[in-house]
Amino acid sequence: MSPTRLRPPPSRSSVTMLDLAQTCLVEAAAAQRPAERYVAAHLAALRGAAAVLASRAHAGAGRPRRPVSAWALLGALAPELTEWAAFFAAGAATRQAAEAGATGVVTQRDADDLLRDAETFLAVVAATIEPAPWRGIPVG
Repeated sequence: MSPTRLRPPPSRSSVTMLDLAQTCLVEAAAAQRPAERYVAAHLAALRGAAAVLASRAHAGAGRPRRPVSAWALLGALAPELTEWAAFFAAGAATRQAAEAGATGVVTQRDADDLLRDAETFLAVVAATIEPAPWRGIPVG
């Protein structure tokens, strides 16, 4: 019989970021306009990335010499999430345009698809950082 490897409990900051991500998902699901839904869903994913970064960052690792996106850091610290990081990084410019009030950059379908993708990503994030089932609120 092999010994069971237990993961340490997630940090408080990881759990907080995951909870904030879930709040953004709820806001995205309730948003009436596609741009608002897209922005909230993308921010939910970004907060999910922050939860992973908080759980994997090493104290005293030093600061990077230049700014690095959360998506680039996620790929470096959690290689199993590299495809997700690339996917959400590709949508960052669209989110920024929607936040700035650009019209026509996001369709209802784009927003709905991103919401579903963010939900899936956050489920993966939760399984990555929490040893027990996530206590998040289902939105769908």
